[in-house]
Amino acid sequence: MNFDEYREYDATGLAELVADKQVSPKELLTLAQERASAVNPRINAIVRDVPAEPADGRSGPFAGVPFLIKDLAQDYAGLPTSAGSRAQMSLRASEHSTIVQRWLDAGLVIFGKTNTPEFGAKGITESVAWGPARNPWDLTRTPGGSSGGSAAAVAAGIVPCAGANDGGGSIRIPAACCGLVGLKPGRGLTPFGPGTAESMHGAAVQGVVSRTVRDTAAMLDVISGSEPWGPYVAAAPDSSYASCVRTAPGKLRIGVRVPSAITPAPHREAVAAVEGTMRALTELGHHVEELPQAPFDDAALARDFLLTWFVYAAWELEEAKRLTGAGDESFERDTLIMAALGRSTSSVDYVDAVQRRQEHTRRLSTFFESYDLLLTPTLATPPPKVGEFDLPAVLQLAADALLKTRLARLLRYTKIIDDMVDKNLGWVPYTQLANLTGRPAISLPLHWTADGLPLGVQFVAPLAGESLLIQLAAQLEQALPWAERIAPN
Repeated sequence: MNFDEYREYDATGLAELVADKQVSPKELLTLAQERASAVNPRINAIVRDVPAEPADGRSGPFAGVPFLIKDLAQDYAGLPTSAGSRAQMSLRASEHSTIVQRWLDAGLVIFGKTNTPEFGAKGITESVAWGPARNPWDLTRTPGGSSGGSAAAVAAGIVPCAGANDGGGSIRIPAACCGLVGLKPGRGLTPFGPGTAESMHGAAVQGVVSRTVRDTAAMLDVISGSEPWGPYVAAAPDSSYASCVRTAPGKLRIGVRVPSAITPAPHREAVAAVEGTMRALTELGHHVEELPQAPFDDAALARDFLLTWFVYAAWELEEAKRLTGAGDESFERDTLIMAALGRSTSSVDYVDAVQRRQEHTRRLSTFFESYDLLLTPTLATPPPKVGEFDLPAVLQLAADALLKTRLARLLRYTKIIDDMVDKNLGWVPYTQLANLTGRPAISLPLHWTADGLPLGVQFVAPLAGESLLIQLAAQLEQALPWAERIAPN
């Protein structure tokens, strides 16, 4: 098998070849590693090697298939999990994360860890520790974040599928930037242990980015389910997620919303992405209806998301200091700013924001009484340029001055915060809804811009809606196939 042949198969297809002894796990690993050696210097997707053992005789649905895991919340025993931070570059994991063990049990051959921003706190992948990851569709563009390294690796053909996780869009944003499928499962369906019961009060979940719907579905079968130390007993679907790929969704009622409170006028390509999807859905027999207003208070949701995000950043920074003994100099300026804002938030305000998630959830649940799914763009703009969100030099100096004093709390009253919010959330205002409400959502690569850049669309489902999302995604994949598209880098 050569690389061109390897590139034609998704993970499910490669597993079938291994099972039929048409190709060996060692041969597949060699192809993946050779591809990584050729393209990783350009895209900076893989940041750490994992000693792989592609032995014949592996069992599991993905036996012998090369795989990459994210260098955040996906621990591999004996290796550091940096979380994109200089402070944690040598912080070795004592045991596998549950999700990593499930991937190993499925027979996957893990040979590397992928790039992520510091603590996964941004929708771009540009850390000081590892440097920026780049989009294989355009090396000047971001692959998104925080699972940007995984998405870049899949889009570049290193592997057909890779580990990811999502606390505010970190599966769906990179999928949309890189022309991939990105499913965020609902709260509690996939494990975050054993060290953590759930992350961000359940807003963050584990998953993958992939080229095909059937890989996403089969991977969800592999990783879903409760763990003994987890907070929930995950309800099993009536049939496997993989079987949903072969099941028609029926006629669906789909509500559509494009403007948002943060971005009232999205880029014309984001609008075109949704319009094209609406036409396809209508041709497939679905009822599609544009909504005159958002089915939830998106401005309030954005505020609540950012408040809890900043407090969580403060906790992550302090936890990293406790584990490593690092000082502020080991963390990025933006992380220190977010942490300072988090520390300046009162405990009452924080709990208030967490409690208000129920208001957002109830409003969305009321919407689902009339509609089966919500359709939005995944991104409000095409993938931004690498470095586009760097603070201007004058604001960097101002932030550094405040951080070095006891006046860091005053950051919330400066233009620095407006600049960070507008730039970092303004292009991705749609994804946080599913995290705060715990609902499943998927980004599908249904649009390419005039410049040849991917720009996905998002579907949000009610509780236990993963099967429905997979059914519709498979139907759209058949109508508007995307897996044969090949990134130029």
